[in-house]
This record gives sequence, C-alpha cells and structure tokens, in this order.
Amino acid sequence: MTYRKKLIEVALPLEAINMESAREKSIRHGHPSTLHLWWSRKPTATARAVLWASLVDDPSSWPEKFPTLEAQTQERQRLFDILGRIVVDTDKKGKQKQVVRGLVSWDDIKDPQVIQDAQREIARCLAWGRGEKPPTKPEEVREYIAQYAPPAYDPFAGGGSIPLEAQRLGLEAHASDLNPVAVLINKALIEIPPRFANLPPVNGDDRKRTGLESWRGAQGLAADVRYYGSWMREVAVNGIGDLYPPVTLENGDKATVIAWLWVRTVTCPNPACGCQMPLTSKFWLSTKKGKEAWVEYAINGETSPPEIDFVVKTGKGKPREGTVNRQGAVCLACDTSVKLDYVRSEGCEKRMGAKLMAIVAEGKNGRIYLPPTKPQENIAFSAKPTWKPETELPKEALGFRVQNYGMTKHADLFTSRQLVALTTFSDLVGEAKDKAFQDALAVGLSDDDIPLNNGGNGARAYSEAIAVYLAFALDKSADYWSNLCSWHSSGEKMRNTFGRQAIPMIWDYAECCPFSQSSGNWMACVDWVWKVIENHDNVNVKAGVFQHDAQVNHENDSQAKIVSTDPPYYDNIGYADLSDFFYVWLRQSLGSIYPDICSTLLVPKSQELIAAPHRFEGSKKGAKEFFEAGLMQAFKRMNSIADANYPLTVYYAFKQAETDAKDKVASTGWETMLEGLMQANFSIGGTWPMRSELSNRMVASGTNALASSIVLVCRPRGENAAPTTKRKFLSELQNELPQALKTLQEGNIAPVDLAQASIGPGMAIYSKYSEVLENDGSKLTVRSALQLINQLLDEYLTDQEGEFDSDTRWALTWFQQYQFDPGLYGEAETLSKARNTSIQGLETAGILTAKAGKVRLLTRDELPEKLTAEKDTRLPHWKLTQGLIQRLLEKGETGAAELLSGLRQQKAEVEIARDLAYRLYNLCDRKGWSSEAIAYNSLVVSWPEITRLASEFAAKPSQGELFN
Repeated sequence: MTYRKKLIEVALPLEAINMESAREKSIRHGHPSTLHLWWSRKPTATARAVLWASLVDDPSSWPEKFPTLEAQTQERQRLFDILGRIVVDTDKKGKQKQVVRGLVSWDDIKDPQVIQDAQREIARCLAWGRGEKPPTKPEEVREYIAQYAPPAYDPFAGGGSIPLEAQRLGLEAHASDLNPVAVLINKALIEIPPRFANLPPVNGDDRKRTGLESWRGAQGLAADVRYYGSWMREVAVNGIGDLYPPVTLENGDKATVIAWLWVRTVTCPNPACGCQMPLTSKFWLSTKKGKEAWVEYAINGETSPPEIDFVVKTGKGKPREGTVNRQGAVCLACDTSVKLDYVRSEGCEKRMGAKLMAIVAEGKNGRIYLPPTKPQENIAFSAKPTWKPETELPKEALGFRVQNYGMTKHADLFTSRQLVALTTFSDLVGEAKDKAFQDALAVGLSDDDIPLNNGGNGARAYSEAIAVYLAFALDKSADYWSNLCSWHSSGEKMRNTFGRQAIPMIWDYAECCPFSQSSGNWMACVDWVWKVIENHDNVNVKAGVFQHDAQVNHENDSQAKIVSTDPPYYDNIGYADLSDFFYVWLRQSLGSIYPDICSTLLVPKSQELIAAPHRFEGSKKGAKEFFEAGLMQAFKRMNSIADANYPLTVYYAFKQAETDAKDKVASTGWETMLEGLMQANFSIGGTWPMRSELSNRMVASGTNALASSIVLVCRPRGENAAPTTKRKFLSELQNELPQALKTLQEGNIAPVDLAQASIGPGMAIYSKYSEVLENDGSKLTVRSALQLINQLLDEYLTDQEGEFDSDTRWALTWFQQYQFDPGLYGEAETLSKARNTSIQGLETAGILTAKAGKVRLLTRDELPEKLTAEKDTRLPHWKLTQGLIQRLLEKGETGAAELLSGLRQQKAEVEIARDLAYRLYNLCDRKGWSSEAIAYNSLVVSWPEITRLASEFAAKPSQGELFN
C-alpha cells in the first residue's frame, strides 16, 4: 500500500452524520436544496462528511505520531468530534433534545471557526504528507489547500450537493452532468456566486439603504434577485392581474384568492343522464381541528343534462367519499358506475373538462372557503396564452401516468391561465435582465460585453446571472402552477406538482394565485431563491461546471482529481423525462444566455444512464445491459482521472436485503454494483450506510431504518494484481475482519448499519485480487463473497459471547428460543448446568422468575428501579443491559447515565453491555423481532452520550467507581 489510509476507510461517526442528514429535510429557507428541485439530491451533511473524511488521514496512517491503538483511538475520536458529535441541548422552552455539533451541522457551518477547524485538518494532512509544518492561520490554510489539494469532481453532479460541499471545504470544485437542468443548477450553486463575490447590489433601493462596503459574499447578488423579482411582480400585476380577480365576501369586503379548486369532468355515459361527472378523490377543504370545511353538492335537475352545483359547508359533519378511485368513477347525478377505461378514453379524445368546485381566499383570521361562481370560472376560461410548450411528453416513462388520460404535451400539464402567467413571467425574466444591465452600467460595472457563458464578470454577465436565478424562481412557480397541484386539506396550503419523483394523475387540482401572500405565490418562489444565494459563503473558491456525458473522456481529464459521485440508480428515477417539465421553461428564459446548454429541444435521453425498458422496445434485458455497460465505462473513466492519494467515493441506493434458498444473505443490486467497480479495476475498501430519513436514534421511532444509500469507498487496484484461492481469501478474512469490526464498534456504528458497513473491509480483501478461485478453478462470485462476509459477521458476534458472564450466556440462549415467554423448568435447568450457573442463582440475580414448572425471563418493565449488585454480588451483563434500555426508554440518556454512574463497575465491564446489545440486535434482526431490535439499536447509538454523562456523574464524590 503506497497511500495513507483516510478516515473514511476506517471509521466514521455515522449516527451524527445520519441524524443531521435527516434534519436537513426540515430546513427550509436558505438551504441549497431549495434553490431548485432535484430528485434524490444527497444531503449536504452527508456530502460534506464523506469529502472531509476522504481528505483527512486516519491516525493509523501515522504510527510514528500515534504509536499505540489507544493513541489512534483517542485521535480518531478527536476527528469525530470535529466532524460530528451528538450532544444534549436545552431548547427555548427548557426541554432537552439531542442535537448534532460540528462540521456536519447546518447550524454550525455558519460559524467560520467550524469551517476553519475542518480546513486546518485537511491542511495538516497535506503538510505532513509533504514533510512540512502545517499552516495555522485561516488565510494560510485556505491558500495551502488551494495550492496542494487536487480539485474535487462529480461526473454525475445532479443537484450539486457534492461539488458545493467540496467548494465549502476549500477545494476547487468541478461538476458535470449530461442533463442541462442539472448543469444549470450546479452553475447557479458553485460557479456564478464566486464570479461576483463581495459586490454590492446594483439596484438603487438597496444601495441607498445600506453602505456599499457592508455587502459580503453573494449578499449583493441575492439582494438584486429579490429586487428585480419584486419588480417583475409589479409589472405582471398590471399586465395580467385581471385574470386573478379578488372575491367579494358576505360583508362586502374584497379578499385575495389563494387558490381555485377544480375537479376534472367527463360526460356520464348513461343516456338518461349525460351530465358532466365531477371526478374528485375527496371533498374535504380543511381537516384542521376547529376549522373543518368541505364541499357538498346539489343536482340541478331543471337543466338538461342535469348540472352539479357545489356548496361549502363548515362546522360539524363530514363530506361523502370522493367520486373516483383506481377502480373507476361514479356519477353524482345518477349513481352510474363508470370504469376507468371510459374516463381514459374520454381524456384521450380531448373530451375531459374541468369545473370549479371551491375558492380559497385570504382572511383576517385564516383561510376562507367560498363556493364557486360563474364569473370566476369564466375569467379562468378566458385566458389565451400567446406561447406554450408544445413539446411531447414521453409515450412511456418511469413515473408518468398522465398520458393515459390524453395529456400528451407539456402544455397539457397547465391550464390556460397558468400558461399565460408562466409565459408572462418568462418574458419578464428577459426584461428584468435588461433593466439590471442598465443599472449595472450606471453604478460602474464594466461594459465589456462578455457574456456569463464565456466567463464574463461585467455588467452583461451580472445581469445574465440575475436572470438565471429569476428563471429558477419561474421553475419553482411552474412546480406550483400546474394542473397537477392539489390542495393540502390538513395544512390548508398548496401542494406542489412534484411531491415525489413522478407525474401522476390528479383529479381535483388547485390553481394557485401568483399574487397572493400564501404558498406558491411569485414572491414566495423568488424568496426561496435569493435566500440560498445570500447564504453562499464559498465565494473565494474557484469552480467549473460543464455539460458532459460521464462515460466520455473530457479535455479536463488530464488533471488528477478527488472523485466523489452519486450515479443514477438503475431504474428508480427517470431524471431526463421528469426534468423536461422545468427545461421547457428554462430554455424559454435562458436559451440566449446559455445557447449550448439549451441547444436541444428537450433534455437528452438516449445517452442517459438509467435502465429504462421503454427505450429498448420494452426489453428489460437490453435496458440492464445498457446501464451496466455505461456504468462500467463511467467507472473506467473515473479510475483514469482519480488521484491515487485519495479514495473514490460512490453513493448507491441498493440495499443488501436478499436471501437465497440456503438463508444466506446477499443482493443482486450489491453484486452488480461491486462487480462493476471491480471490472473497472477498483478495489472496495469501505461501505458506509447513509440515512437521510428520520433517524432511528430516538427510541420512539418505531422502525429500524435501513440506509437510504450506501457510500462505497474505493481505490484503484494495481494493474499487476494477482489471483488467489478461496482458502487464502477466507484465511485473510478470518484474520482481518474481526479487528475491522471491533474498530467499527469502537466508532459506535449503529447495529442496524453494522452488516452493511462490514462489507467494506471484507470486500477490500476480495477486491484487491484480480480474482478469487474456487477449488475447481472457477471464480468465486461477488455473491458468494458477500455470503462469506455475512457468515463471519455472525460468527464474530457469536464469539463475543465468551466475554459475557455465565448468567448472561444462559439468558442469551434462552431468549433466542423463548424471548420473554415461559418455557419448561427442566429445559431451563439443563441449560443452566451447561452454562455453569443455576436457576436459583439466576433468580437471585433478578433476571428470571420460576413458577409452577415454568421459567420466564423478566421483562424490562419488571426490573427494579435501581440496579444494584445482590447479596452474592451478581449483576449479570444481561440485567445491566436491559436495565439501561429500560431507563433510556423512560428517562432518556440522562436517566440511563444516572443509573450507570451509580454502579460500581469498571469501564471494561460497562462496555460489555454495548457488545451484548450488538449481539442481541443481530439475533432479533434475524428472527424478525423488529420492535425488540430497535431497543438494542437505540442503546448503542445513545452510548457515547450515556457514558459521557455517566462520567460526569461519577466524577462527583458521592458516586461510584465508573471509569476510574
């Protein structure tokens, strides 16, 4: 090995990383993810952690500085504390809660000292590697990183999290993607803000209000986006405001409309009826307690055919069920049941209509729900767009359903009034750009006429940059201004188009008012954008973004790079087809600014690296072969450009969840991914489970959260790698895997993640050879290797039973058979002799009860409030572990720590309780005892905080000898 191992190749504070990654979903204004929608975007906390841990050396790489395992463990913990640590904090209401501190914390990275500390560690490792003294001053550290760290590169840049976080750490960031929407997102995130760093705004209002020297980073650019966005609203109100009239309330006051709620309609096929059948999934308007509102209907039989009239009800009561579901629809006028095929055929024949069902207005005390009126309906129908996106939707695509109902063009996804609004604001993007250009010239920006696309930073480029962000606001508007939006009855607000990565059919849709003060209005969309720019603090670091196919060599490939990437997930998401929804508007607004990026009518599809059978005449085999071959080629390119001093990190969403006939765990997804990397001449040295869903750290979460993605840590394999035998592979696995697993446990990896993480050190052995051969000369497959790794993990956890006392070994065996249910006394007694204990002793120790010829382990609720050693000094590890879990469940980490500190236990004995929790989790997971498994997982992930608090308690003179 000629490289120094990085922290990511040995251990990570996974729970802190995952906890903060999950929290990001609740962070709204100012977070990079809110600049523009992208599907399956990696949390910035995850990307930041992976990159930093790929840059910082593991202490084991410096035995001359950290000569003992204890010293390495201590130094590793110091690095963990910089990266991410979980602590208990008190909120404004005095309630304790768990929070993450360190580099992964979204709150902490706003503190320059946190970034400086992280960058100092990067510079330290660079300097040690060069045999130089590390710089210490922040400016010197940044310059050192810029000079000696290679650029970071993501060839599947997507939503931009990885290059953005590379830039935050001080690395020159490179990003590419085939998809023009992704390319523009990355340019807006990392390329444009540094171009105009520390410039004051050019608009007169902001320049008058604040001193010009007070603008830092991209704050001036953000202020201009806000200003010109507001100007666009004023112009739009004057131009199309009459299409969005207010409503008149009962008292005669006027109220601004928030949304018009529509239902789609088809003609009832019953010849005796023929009414326009309303198709709605629900009649609820508000389910908020105390503010319930719903729609009821009346049949107007005086017309022919009959008409359905809607009225709004509030107070007590509830509406009838909706009129349409997956099976079909029912006519409100005649109760005729209609198959969904009929509804689809009416849609395809362009005979599907729409009817106004209710109006939502802004009131002084909340939402006001009003019945529809003909004038309001007629005004909506009167809108005549001057342009619309006539591009075709894909005939088949992942996540698309609307084509079955006659919606075949992008224009069909919007009402006429929505198209008028979107085209109006799209035109105003260009007018705002021209206005900003004149203002920029007036305040002295260069009139060099160099466009933004060619690296300009004068008046023209600056005005074009403003246009880019305003076009993003238009895209956010499109997400809220389509006829696939719906009304959120419990939240009383608009739901956007993309609640998930799909374009499904929506029967009852909500049409947003661009000029209201509620969700989805134009200025709200502008606010999402400028607040992200305002937060941009990476303005001193260069970046480059280009549109490129990840499989193809690029002129920039000659420079070695740190490669970290999140490739497409097989057939999970059809990025290109979905992003056309936004691209048709971006192209309309920005085509003249980025003519090359916006040169195609729609997003390129044929080269997109996903397994989409509809692009291969329905052949799943053809799609699979295309995906695997393309991914392999992309990995080969990455291998050729990856800096040998740093690992390649690849995110992937497959989980190891399949079991074969012999009950051996493996996975086709893992097999495909790992095989592809190895055929591209990589060896795999780490597999880290990353979760971005709600953390299962809290005991009450109710489920075991599997990783939402896995980060694979890879190194280029030597060209002269030799083959080996299965016997030698197994021997190395048995020698090396236990120590790797021990390091993972010392790093406090959650039990739920241990199986995934153990693949890394196991596959590191397998993949360092050109191949591993069976006795008959055939190749040992990746699947077989994974099965062997899982088998050795089980053996490792089983071998840890030797550390447990005899009472605990008895309890573990009994639990495996009966859990907390009763079993025969005779069986229990026989087992006790085999475990060198006795039933009476186990009773005395307080872990079981024996009555009427039956024996049962005591449940955690039956354990005493205070655990103490009994008269024969027996406090089994079993009782300690279960008692800690019970206190954790009832009183949180502080309660568990108080219990632990009151015991006269040495540190080594206390750590065994954590080992037992790992073993019990593994057992419960294999048995399918999910709720019980959660308890053991929770104890492990809470362990650092429990033992930290216990040490503080133990330091008091009245406490015991814990950690003495």
